Amino acid sequence: MEYNCKEFKVGKCEGEKLVDGETLPLVLTPPEPNKNGIESLLETLKNNKEWFDDMVTKNSAVLLRGFDVKNAVEFNDIVEAFDWEDIRYVGPAPRTHIHGRIWTANEGPLSEFIYYHHEMVLIKEFPKKVILFCEIPPPEGGETPFVPSFKVTEKMLEEFPEFVEEVEAKGLKYTFTALSNDNTTSMRGRGWQDAFATNDQQEAEKRARALGMDVEWLENGGVKTILGPRPLTRVFEGRKGRRMWFNTLVGMYGKELSSAMMADGTEIPANIVKRCEEIIEEESIQFKWQKGDVLFLDNYATLHGRRPSSAPRRVLVATCK
Repeated sequence: MEYNCKEFKVGKCEGEKLVDGETLPLVLTPPEPNKNGIESLLETLKNNKEWFDDMVTKNSAVLLRGFDVKNAVEFNDIVEAFDWEDIRYVGPAPRTHIHGRIWTANEGPLSEFIYYHHEMVLIKEFPKKVILFCEIPPPEGGETPFVPSFKVTEKMLEEFPEFVEEVEAKGLKYTFTALSNDNTTSMRGRGWQDAFATNDQQEAEKRARALGMDVEWLENGGVKTILGPRPLTRVFEGRKGRRMWFNTLVGMYGKELSSAMMADGTEIPANIVKRCEEIIEEESIQFKWQKGDVLFLDNYATLHGRRPSSAPRRVLVATCK
């Protein structure tokens, strides 16, 4: 599909990459200086909804830059312009509702690296799009790097073909321990009451099962969730038949609160996990946030994370079906 919208100009950003013939991210800027306001942007987006949706799928990442987007209210207006259905976040990251469909991104310590992941990859229903808005760019660090997921599968198949096909056949099993109460000093510190939106254990179990989880209650008041089998890779319609590395193997393997193994209980060799971690970093795309940036990620096709950052940094998020 060719770029053919006269209401945007194609820009550039530091760190962009050419991947399989597409520029990631596709940077879209105002067509002329006097069309950088929110009203002009909203009108353009509403008039080009299908085209813009196609661009997100085609390029996996689209960055709106140079528009005067000021706050969560205006960001929410941008999200609402597309009529994409909302999907409530489920996961361990501490977040706060801000306005409409807008939440803070992970509120864990800025000193921590949030590892690459597809949003809500472990549950039955996950967002198609993750949309991020930079309200306050960090003075140093704090990038939101992302990775074209199919490139990870390609390299893993080149180096570990037998392992990939074994895990593909067996599936993956994960465990994660949710705390009894929120702990905002941890990037995985969301308590189970907040995560399942209830204080009742039986209701939490019911909601966990609906998401495809089994649970074990712990003596300290926390809960251990067990998920599996889950796929190693997935192929989604409209994305050239690419096998996406649609898992959180590296992010959960051998951690204090989580684990990852084959679904039959077979342990995964540490050297393979380590090499996969290196491949993901090699394929990552980095760009520095600017105030007012709005980044659209195809969650089916990209893993994303967060670099350690100095304060202040404020990035907001919306997730859509």
